[in-house]
Amino acid sequence: MEKNLTKSLEEIFKIHMGSPAQLSPLVLAYIGDSIYDLVIKTYLLETKGNMPVNKLNHYASHLLKAVTQSAMMEPIEPILSKEEEAVYKRGRNAKSYTCAKNASVAEYRRATGFEALLGWLYLKGEFDRMMEIIKIGVDSVTLSRKSPAL
Repeated sequence: MEKNLTKSLEEIFKIHMGSPAQLSPLVLAYIGDSIYDLVIKTYLLETKGNMPVNKLNHYASHLLKAVTQSAMMEPIEPILSKEEEAVYKRGRNAKSYTCAKNASVAEYRRATGFEALLGWLYLKGEFDRMMEIIKIGVDSVTLSRKSPAL
């Protein structure tokens, strides 16, 4: 049987991850940002292959920026469960002391909600749902030509 990453971390480091519901939305966004970054970079390696890192970084930076993440939420919001929607809104409404330099406050907050949702799903071990949401978001921005030739 396949183990997930959080279970492996618990076993190897002898830690207990605890309930993601007890974490602040900004902490969820912190881990969500990292897992989203890893998923996107892995996706680009598989779809773009072996190419110069600066080109891979160009593609990745577009999909990782707050404006793009905010746009991804448009097709994602209608398919969220009540619990997922609550986590997204907690992240979106969290008061952050930072802001993206090339995004509006509203876009940055929506992106924070997106990352909080991904962090929550990751910590719950709901990888299939997390990947489904990421795929819907990536497809929405690549199919609408909001992305540089992905």
